[in-house]
Order: sequence, then structure tokens, then C-alpha cells
Amino acid sequence: MDARAGTIERFLAATAPAHTSIQEEMADLADDWGFPTIGPEAGAVLRLVARLTDAERVFEFGSGFGYSASWFLRGGADTVICTEFDEEEAKRGVQFAAEGGYADRLTFEVGDAMETIARYDGPFDIALIDHQKHRYADAYRAVLPKVRTGGVIVADNITRGPIEFADLVAHFEDGAPLPDPERDAETRGIGEYVGTVRSDDAVETAILPVGSGIAVSTKVR
Repeated sequence: MDARAGTIERFLAATAPAHTSIQEEMADLADDWGFPTIGPEAGAVLRLVARLTDAERVFEFGSGFGYSASWFLRGGADTVICTEFDEEEAKRGVQFAAEGGYADRLTFEVGDAMETIARYDGPFDIALIDHQKHRYADAYRAVLPKVRTGGVIVADNITRGPIEFADLVAHFEDGAPLPDPERDAETRGIGEYVGTVRSDDAVETAILPVGSGIAVSTKVR
């Protein structure tokens, strides 16, 4: 990272909105568990997206203990459907929601997010994709028909995380092949996701270098 990039990251961190008391507890627990969260810089974008779409219903693929959901709620979303494979994380999410006074606006579904979305009808105003990277494109295809026109799909870990970002740059800049899925399923999954949303005329996509990088796609038809 060059000095300017480091300075920009510090600027974004310094100007990000402050945590609520519950979000601060979540962040502390995430540090204790070594659990990655989307962070306040990207959280501010989730809050803004919820506000701009006047969101009523949000669906999340991968919710941990509800940190990202709390940002959607801060943006005025009426309800968030959280999915989490780890039962202990989901239980902590339910506890945090109760402590924060928003338990009636959050639903935790324990199990496979792909199986959960099949049980829910749309329309959704927002979907967040933040689960297994090799399943991002599948999640997008599953949720897109259930997102209303004008709704938004956000995907996390586009520029940083359990991926080799240099491989993604080489792929989109020079056409280099994505890694073999047996060698690096995470990087390949992110590359396939970005390629999918960029080539789909149903959405318009921008990638924002906040947090670990988020792809924000608006459904236009």
C-alpha cells in the first residue's frame, strides 16, 4: 500500500459514523473472536442505501451476529432477514437485537442461506451478499428476481479479504484467467461475481473501495 492509499484509508476511518453502543459491543466481540465485520466505513454505505431506497425489506446472505443488519436498520429499513450457518453467532445476534431494542425488526434464520432464500418471496429492497465467496454468483442469481426494480444488491470483500486481489486485477485488466477453483475458490468466486454483475444488463454496478471493497448493483429492469 502506498502512502496516499494509506492516508485515504485513515481519512475514511476518521470520517466514518460512530458506532452505536450495541455496534461497539459487536465490534469488540468481533475482535475477540477474530471475526471480520463490514466496518463503519462500508456500514455507512449500507445505511445510505437503506435511506435512499426507503427500504422496507432486506435479505442478507451471511449475517454473523447482525452487525451489517444494524447499519441497514440505522438507515430506516423496516425489517432485515439474517441468515447464518453458525448457530452460536445467530444466538448472539438475537441477544444483541434484544439489547438494542430492535428484535422485532430482525429475523435470524439458522442454516444455508441459499436454502433460506428459496423459502422467501420478494420483493426485497436490498440484498447483501457476504457469505462463502465461491457462492456469490449463485446468491446473486437466486435473489435478483426477488429484488424490486430500483432495489440494490451489495456484495462485500471485493477488494480485500480471503482473496488474492492481484489476480483479480490481472483478470479484469489483462484478461488473465481466474485461479483454478481447487487452488483458490475465494478469489475465483469474487472474480466470477464481478464478471456476472458487470455483464448483466439488469443491473448497474459500481465498486466502492471502502472497508474490504463493496460492489453496489442497482436493479434497473
